[in-house]
Amino acid sequence: MTNRKIVLAEDNPTLLLLLKFKLENEGFELFTASDGKEAMALIENQSPDLILTDIMMPFNDGLEVISHIRNNLKKETPVIVFSTAGQEQMVLKAFKLGANDFMSKPFSPDELIVRIKRFLN
Repeated sequence: MTNRKIVLAEDNPTLLLLLKFKLENEGFELFTASDGKEAMALIENQSPDLILTDIMMPFNDGLEVISHIRNNLKKETPVIVFSTAGQEQMVLKAFKLGANDFMSKPFSPDELIVRIKRFLN
């Protein structure tokens, strides 16, 4: 399962680096964005196998990213969203827009890897 492409959109630089390190160690090819606008461009250019996105980000939030993937690009790519606790409405909106899975921050990178592999097997 090497070279599966993942786009990771996360505006927290520390978490972004941690996840990039963990996922590349698992053999994934990672493309990172620190805001939703960057994420949407990467998704269009790279056609990733899976997308990880934070909900709260500058420019375009994770909800706009999901909407763009499902409605504009018409892609069925699995999307896992992250959100800090207490954003239940945002999470429900994310699922309505087509998110496949959700993880509440802070989360275990190892659990994230298990979830990713579930989608990519």
